[in-house]
Amino acid sequence: MTFALSSTPLHALPPDNADPSLAPWFKSLKQPGTGAECCSIADCRTAEVRRDSQGYEVKIDQKWHVSTIFWLRVPAERILDEHRNPTGGAVLCYTPEAGILCFVPPPES
Repeated sequence: MTFALSSTPLHALPPDNADPSLAPWFKSLKQPGTGAECCSIADCRTAEVRRDSQGYEVKIDQKWHVSTIFWLRVPAERILDEHRNPTGGAVLCYTPEAGILCFVPPPES
């Protein structure tokens, strides 16, 4: 029994302030090129973002279960521009193992 529990993959938990009504929107996000899910409300979170002439950078910090805080350039092929963003901020779907899966820019102000 212990072996079965320990071999089960662990999934990230949603952030404490996750809005469950947004779960279907997060689930609808698909990776560009493959159509695979970007993850879920558990792996996608609002993110601190900055934009420059080369595109977007996102801040990776402890909420992504990493020990070092750093800024990561968002590859253009991971940006989902066509999605209406109901979160009010930039959304990053990221895992330390796979990197950036999807990025939804913040709503234009």
